[in-house]
Amino acid sequence: MKNPRLQRLVHVQAVVILSTLCSAGFAQTCLAPARPFLPNDSSSVRDYADILRRDFGLYLADIQAYFRCLDEERARAFEEASQVSEDYARFLEMVSD
Repeated sequence: MKNPRLQRLVHVQAVVILSTLCSAGFAQTCLAPARPFLPNDSSSVRDYADILRRDFGLYLADIQAYFRCLDEERARAFEEASQVSEDYARFLEMVSD
């Protein structure tokens, strides 16, 4: 016959593993935009000024979106860590019975 405390621990571990796998799908992946290229010679800069201006404008918009994504992911991860801490406290209570 198996130890009931050991069986309960196995069940708790299974729940923790499943909840971790399920919550991982909600994490965002924030990808930083590529830095725009700026030619070294001034004649190329003048020749491609419109393209470079557009590239820098897109980068500035994309980097702002990237910063927002990081802020949102940080808030989500902080909330998740808080919930996991509560779960861990409940786990400790269960195994100390």
